[in-house]
Amino acid sequence: MSTLIAAEGLGHAYHDEWLFKNLTLGINAGQRVALVGVNGAGKSTLMKLLAERFAPLEGKIVKNKSVRIGFLDQEPSFPDNASISDFIFSSENKQQQLIRAYEELVEQEHPDEKKLNRLYEELSEHNAWEYEHQIKTILSRMGINHLQQKIHTLSGGQRKRLALAKLLIEDPDIYVLDEPTNHLDIDTIEWLEKLLTSGNKTLLLVTHDRYFLDNICNTIVELERGKTFTYHGNYAYFLEKKAEREAQDDATYQKNKNLLKKELEWMRRMPQARGTKSQARIDSFYDLEEKTKQRVDHQKVTLNVKMARQGNKILELENIKQAFNDQNIIDNFTYIFKRGDRIGLAGKNGTGKSTLLNIITGNLIPDSGKVDLGETTKFGYYKQGGLNFNEKDRVIDIVKADAEYIKMADGQTISASALLTLFLFPPKKQHGLVEKLSGGEKKRLHLMKVLMQNPNFLILDEPTNDLDIDTLNVLEEFLENFPGVLVLVSHDRYLLDKMSDQLFIMEGNGKVKIFNGNYSEHRNAIEQEKEAATKKEKTQEQKSTSPSSSNKLSFKEQQEFKKLEEALAENENKIKKLTQELNSTDPSDYIKIQDLSESIEKINQTIETDMERWMELSEK
Repeated sequence: MSTLIAAEGLGHAYHDEWLFKNLTLGINAGQRVALVGVNGAGKSTLMKLLAERFAPLEGKIVKNKSVRIGFLDQEPSFPDNASISDFIFSSENKQQQLIRAYEELVEQEHPDEKKLNRLYEELSEHNAWEYEHQIKTILSRMGINHLQQKIHTLSGGQRKRLALAKLLIEDPDIYVLDEPTNHLDIDTIEWLEKLLTSGNKTLLLVTHDRYFLDNICNTIVELERGKTFTYHGNYAYFLEKKAEREAQDDATYQKNKNLLKKELEWMRRMPQARGTKSQARIDSFYDLEEKTKQRVDHQKVTLNVKMARQGNKILELENIKQAFNDQNIIDNFTYIFKRGDRIGLAGKNGTGKSTLLNIITGNLIPDSGKVDLGETTKFGYYKQGGLNFNEKDRVIDIVKADAEYIKMADGQTISASALLTLFLFPPKKQHGLVEKLSGGEKKRLHLMKVLMQNPNFLILDEPTNDLDIDTLNVLEEFLENFPGVLVLVSHDRYLLDKMSDQLFIMEGNGKVKIFNGNYSEHRNAIEQEKEAATKKEKTQEQKSTSPSSSNKLSFKEQQEFKKLEEALAENENKIKKLTQELNSTDPSDYIKIQDLSESIEKINQTIETDMERWMELSEK
């Protein structure tokens, strides 16, 4: 198996602290590698080094010059004042430039027909129509429709999707992806899974999405305390083997600790002046002491803050309606929240999830309807955008701004510093500046501030974005034991399955469907409905062709027979008119000829289907 890229003796520091030293890693063709580790371990830095975004302080990156690397950053940057079209289409790619010219011309209100004809011919000459279809599919999946729109007008999520779209279009030799599922809805994530596992692609990615990770990756590389541990298998295999390694580490530590205790007694017992002391044994003692000091403490975040008392009335929504710019977002939605509700909020981007959350929390007054909030209801709202921290503030001051002391679930009161330690912010980081925290550590700090408010109605809007998997596992443990109301917005299917027993599904055009069950149960229900509909259709077909079927038309069938005769006559007239128009069209007008031909073909297919049904009914 050929190695496409390798890190040799890699070392890099951030804010005068070494993230890793003497690190070696190779990625082979066809490998799909996930990089895992806690926030701040250096995952994003390692990915940027491998993508050659900057040079390491020590060591080197080795690759063939012809190997193309595509890098998706957590927060992509774009050229100043560029349009979507400027960014997406490469000036060095002839096919892409033809597709760009064609798409931009088609977007115009009155396109120049001569230019369209010329571009149509050139696209055919360069066999670019299939490529054009691929590009349009990718852009459509990412919700990118207006090529002339300036990038600076896009939201953060739209920018991330735009950067991912460009990468998928370019199809590099190695995909280096930092949190690729952030800002994607579940349907798009499932589409992306299929795309990335087709065609023997080579991937290196960081993701918190465990279903995505399990479905995509065949190798897991864990980055821990500057060292890498490689596991050849998916995420489930990694968890099993990691547990075995940690158990072995603990056993080795205990053994070393006991031996060190004996050796320390020996060192103290021997007189300093005597020269008979074995130098080899002294050297071994210091080696053992160093190994014991370096033991990895497998710490975990502890979430057990107190919850405010909850009364009988929590929150009641009655006939809620909301629209923006004549577009219906929520139409006549009613729900009474109950104790212990665990609701997953699902739906495609732009269907109104954030609008509903803003109405629930009182940040938006609906156009009509009633929002009745219980007196004891206390919201904790973890927003997708995060908090705007002052980068020059110390971490501990951010927490102390809310409270010097915090009451825990067991009644114990602890200091802000002690709570930070529980959230894996050691004293050195507590007294450091916010600007020195990684993106994931800032999200963890935001989550901590939300939980410090002791809410009894917890809203988590995309909590998995940029949090490490270890923190997510502990968050899940906390949520499982959280007695209040939970409303969860997430594209993380694993989290939705584990944490919700009811879904609010934003279907678009103002419709909010309530489903009793989690995400996988909802998907299974949809599949069963499809299977039942197909089975019913087949049964009806068999009945209609069966000799034992009734020779008398029902009233419904009589009505259908009459409508079919009218539709057949109408479609035959349409075919006649379109054929006349086709015959009189200028032969050089390829686009019009193609459009007319496609229209005739579609109507012919409809006629064929209607005729079959008409024959079935006429025989009865």
